[in-house]
This record gives sequence, structure tokens and C-alpha cells, in this order.
Amino acid sequence: MLQYDVVKNWPFEEVQQTYTYKDTILYALGLGLGEDPLDKGQLRFTYEKDLLAVPSMATVLCTPNVWMRDPKTGINHAHAVHGEQDLTLHAPLPTQGTLKAVTRVTSVLDKGAGKGAVIEINRDLLDETSTRIASVRQILFCRADGGYTAQGGRSDAPTQTLPSVPEAFPDIEITLKSLPQSALIYRLSGDWNPLHADPDFSAKAGFSRPILHGLCTYGMATRAALQLVCNNESARLKRIAVRFSSPVFPGESIKFQMWRAANNAFHMRARIEERDVIVLNNGWVELF
Repeated sequence: MLQYDVVKNWPFEEVQQTYTYKDTILYALGLGLGEDPLDKGQLRFTYEKDLLAVPSMATVLCTPNVWMRDPKTGINHAHAVHGEQDLTLHAPLPTQGTLKAVTRVTSVLDKGAGKGAVIEINRDLLDETSTRIASVRQILFCRADGGYTAQGGRSDAPTQTLPSVPEAFPDIEITLKSLPQSALIYRLSGDWNPLHADPDFSAKAGFSRPILHGLCTYGMATRAALQLVCNNESARLKRIAVRFSSPVFPGESIKFQMWRAANNAFHMRARIEERDVIVLNNGWVELF
């Protein structure tokens, strides 16, 4: 059974990571950037001359250990899935350097027996002067852990919700093709889960073949936003948040759709038209 006090007060250690421009380029290549080596917009993220970092790389930097597998949490980690990802930039992400992260659990919500529990985790990335570069907010949906309050555990109030996309034709859209080898490249940025590489492992999990990392699809959404509304100027992106709806298979084409909102913001959704499935929903993008 999920242990509210243990989870809510989990003692995350400060994580420090040094990365180079090669890591920044590798991350971009994992998102499919560089597929057209003559495209100067893509070269801004894949060639060391005047290199820019894709802002969503902040989601893979200074990540904590897989703490949920600790029996003290009481979490059935085998049934925990990534529900939402939310990134806010406070300054441009450096293309290389040393960052440190301070991580905390900010909310644990019991949705009820048979309905799961929701955990919100926030991670601040700081540079060597302790200047905050980015805030990373992650929502985990623990499908098998609902109803723990019936045994005396506490529950927090619901967290902020992402807005639904308009019921109208999108204002702008772009289709990006993931590479057949996308997952094999992207995993080199830090997520070594065999679900994204081992056909036998993914078959046991119920998939016909390895699936793309959710954060790779999220990174591709960032790539789409940069191209559609930022003119590939990464410093213009302030926030990008999405809800994960369905997995993507490497090699599939993803259509990213955006709707203009007020105050320099946009709604976003992503879909696989060949399978008629939405893979990212309730997306929200803000610009500086």
C-alpha cells in the first residue's frame, strides 16, 4: 500500500551532472533533428558552430534514481506510468556545463480504490552560481495504488490541470517523422529502459515492438513548437506541458497541431493519423 508520509517526504539527494556539447547534439539527434543536413534550422541544434540546446533536454538532466522501486514507498511501480510532463525555462539551457538538481514530491492524491493515485514531482535545475535555469514538473499515475486513504493515509488536493484543446481546426500544424532508430539513439541520453530497445522485453509488456520514450515524443513536441512559433530560437520558449495519451512506435509520423491562445500562448496536441490515435493531449506552450 502506498505510504503517503514516506512518499511525500522522500529524501532526494542533490544530483549534479556535467555534460558537453556532444551530449547536447546527441539529444537533438534522438529527436530526429538533422534528418535534413542542409536545413539550417536543424543544424542550429546538431552542429557545434553557434550551437543551441533543445530546451526539453532539461528533462533528462540531473534525474534522480528510480526511487519508487524502494519497498518503503509502498508503490506498485510496475503499474506506474508517466501521466504529464511540464517544463518551465527561466533562462536559456546552456549547451554544456554543470548543473545540479533539487527534487521534491509536491503532491500525492488518492483518486480512490480502483482509480489509482497521482504523484507530482518537481525538480529545479540550477547552474554553478545557483541560478535557476529550469523547473521540471512530472505527474506520475500509479494505477494500482488508489484507495490507500481507506487505511488512514492522507491525500493532497488535486494539482493544476492542463487545459483542453479547442474543438476547432488547428491554426498551425506540422508533421515530423520519428526515425526507425529514434529510441535506440534517444536512450543514450539516459533512459535505458529495455522497453524501448529489446523486442522480447516489449513483447512481454504487451507491445508488438519497442515503443518510443514518452519524453522523446515530448522532445519532438518541443522541436515542433520551436519550428512553428519560435523560428527555431530556443530562448523564446518559456513553457511546454503535455499529457501523455498513447505510445508512439519508432518510425511513425507524428502530426503536431497548435491553436493560438491569449498572451503569447498556444494549445497543442499530437496524433498518429495512420492509427487515428492521439498520443499527446492537453498541450500548453508559452513564449517569452
